[in-house]
Amino acid sequence: MGTPLDTVNEFITRINAGDLAGALHLCHPDIEYDNVPMGKNLGVAAAREFLTPMVDGMDSVHWMVHREAETETMAFNERTDRFLKGGRHADIPVMGVWEVDDGGLITLWRDYFDMGAVAEVGALSS
Repeated sequence: MGTPLDTVNEFITRINAGDLAGALHLCHPDIEYDNVPMGKNLGVAAAREFLTPMVDGMDSVHWMVHREAETETMAFNERTDRFLKGGRHADIPVMGVWEVDDGGLITLWRDYFDMGAVAEVGALSS
């Protein structure tokens, strides 16, 4: 097994490649995925339901990590999540907190961000 950052960075690499299913394979079945201003998604199925329109509904997604740190079981990243559709893009500044178990699976993923930036992503679909 690698470090928590190894797991989280592989998750992000798979998201950036449009491989949501592959990214979710890195998650514990009972993951708590918490978009702090929006609410929690409990379990992989709920995470998939929430993320599918965000990943599959865009021409591309690119999450850029600017800073990262880790402890024995946690990873933290400051990033910009960029969503592109129809030649336009919207960026969401994000602070992510991740917990990874001994088996290398993500058990908690909590993102902090401003809802105003999310509205810009929604406008890409209109």
